[in-house]
Amino acid sequence: MTGKSRAAALSIASNAILIALKLAAGAITGSIAIITEAIHSLIDLVASVIAFVSVRKADEPADEEHPYGHEKVENLAAAIEGILILVGAAIIVYEATHRLVVGSSVESLGVGIAVMGFSTIANLLVSTYLYRQGRATDSPALEGDAAHLRTDALTSAGVLVGLALVEITGAAAFDSITALIVAGAIVWAGLSIIRRSSGVLIDEVLPESEMDRIEAAIAAARTPEVAGYHKLRARRAGSRRHIDFHVQYHSGTTLERAHELAHEMRDSIEAEIPQAEVLIHAEPETSFREREEGPYRSG
Repeated sequence: MTGKSRAAALSIASNAILIALKLAAGAITGSIAIITEAIHSLIDLVASVIAFVSVRKADEPADEEHPYGHEKVENLAAAIEGILILVGAAIIVYEATHRLVVGSSVESLGVGIAVMGFSTIANLLVSTYLYRQGRATDSPALEGDAAHLRTDALTSAGVLVGLALVEITGAAAFDSITALIVAGAIVWAGLSIIRRSSGVLIDEVLPESEMDRIEAAIAAARTPEVAGYHKLRARRAGSRRHIDFHVQYHSGTTLERAHELAHEMRDSIEAEIPQAEVLIHAEPETSFREREEGPYRSG
């Protein structure tokens, strides 16, 4: 099992345990905030399972049906996770609003406070581990799962505060108000995840900083035979970057030399951008007619 798979499996186990604890605490106390946290963790569990499956699928090599590999499965998984978060938030808003209108009571708050305190600490520890693994392996699915758990840790802390207010003031309305605040935080996290993952799914250009590094790598490998380059494009799929561009060579450059220089540029880019797959089209200096207007970078 790879490091990514182990991290995803840890997330599954953690969420399963927290769901059981929160459901038990919610049943004992009657707290809608704790019950909504259990729903939140249930969604996180589904997201963790999706992340576990997606990172294993993304590691599969390219095949005849998927010649570009399976890396985008991770981005699709992250988008699904974001949608699940929004669904959970909608359920929380409905239940909390209903209880504010009809009224509710909360009992045995000590149990709820203990469970939410444990949940906060557990989610912070697991999310930190997932985030580090996600950054180390450049895994969108693990980073999305880590974002879920960080949000869960924050919302658990918010519920903890809400329960403390109910205990201090005796006003059960603080329970529902806390749940609504939690829902707002969940919506923000869900929309952020969907935004990041959807950008990759529609082949959005790489960040400006990465494009600058690619151009710097090209410049480092440039020789007197190279007249220039254009139509530089780059996109992301999972942890892999797909980069392609046209290189123009001065008159008299042999095909063998052009091929050798193209490989040097490719190696320079791959040394700067890990997990890069580079495709270079060689053409003569005189073919400026191919300089079409479009969302390309040239040099």
